[in-house]
Amino acid sequence: MQFTDRLFSLAAKLQQQKNVIETEEATKNALVMPFISSILGYDVFNPLEVVPEFTADVGIKKGEKIDYAIVHDGEVQMLIECKKSLGSLTLEHASQLYRYFAVTNARIAILTNGETYQFYTDLDAPNRMDSKPFLVLDLNDIDEALIPELRKLSKDEFDLDSVVSAAEELKYIGALKRVIGGYFATPDEEWVKFLASKVREGAMTQKVRDQFAPLVAKACRQYLKDQVNDRLKAALGESSPTAATEEFASNVTSGEIAERDLTDVMADGIETTVEELEGFHIVRAIVCSEIGPERVVHRDAKSYFAILLDDNNRKPIARLHFNRSQKYLGVFDVNKAETRVPITNLVDIYNHAEKLRESVRVYQSAS
Repeated sequence: MQFTDRLFSLAAKLQQQKNVIETEEATKNALVMPFISSILGYDVFNPLEVVPEFTADVGIKKGEKIDYAIVHDGEVQMLIECKKSLGSLTLEHASQLYRYFAVTNARIAILTNGETYQFYTDLDAPNRMDSKPFLVLDLNDIDEALIPELRKLSKDEFDLDSVVSAAEELKYIGALKRVIGGYFATPDEEWVKFLASKVREGAMTQKVRDQFAPLVAKACRQYLKDQVNDRLKAALGESSPTAATEEFASNVTSGEIAERDLTDVMADGIETTVEELEGFHIVRAIVCSEIGPERVVHRDAKSYFAILLDDNNRKPIARLHFNRSQKYLGVFDVNKAETRVPITNLVDIYNHAEKLRESVRVYQSAS
């Protein structure tokens, strides 16, 4: 299984198990140790690679322990501190990481609750852990742009110098993306005032601000959509997104769509949404326990979004009926008869994981 698919598979496992994980030890066993082994690639049962309950004397504090130390080439390179799943992560939780960071050779510190992984280094002062992470991985909402940097910390591709040199850029890009995203989602008064002043002359009264607030929000959404359509036109080599054919919609793979960050694929009135693509990733992560992820593809149609095995219409795994107020997940029995089950959000797909896997197993046994 490829690195990215292992990551999505772990995310699927998280959704299945997090509601029954109630203690810090359960979080370590169910979530953090699989992250260390399947994502970072270290043998959690080999003390030459992973040291649990790592101890180092820090000043007057003797015998303090950190949950895990990751060893690479005989040196401690990463420290990991775990907190209970579903618990929020705060700077107070990182107090032991701060102390240990200064007395070990580690340049990377990780604070996690099994769902969110915060990665720290020492950008602000040598051998002193920064107060803000340079990379945040949320398994509930994986940012695929961060995956190449995460891969550099894995055992097979460990490249500490590259990670540290890119850390400052990652730190500020992440912060800027959150600020820009906030402006686009819910424009604040200063943002509205700034943009309105660029297109309108005269005093900026409260009435004007109230008039422009929804206009700015709408313009931001349309701008993003226009950018996506421009990228689609460039990918197709066409002058207009309406020139995209149904053949393109059926043949383009999920990986290609993800790489281009397309939120809409227009083809004869077909619109592929971000939510449908996220649903596809969830289904693919679920069935990866049975087959290779490259065999799971999607085809969009006007009335539903199909997820297929081997790009074969005769091997449907699921259908996403998201083009209505009440969303449905279509699952199939051994006779390929579809049953539509209502869902309220994407997480509900995990409730039908076994049914999805069973569909794949049926096709496998018949081949």
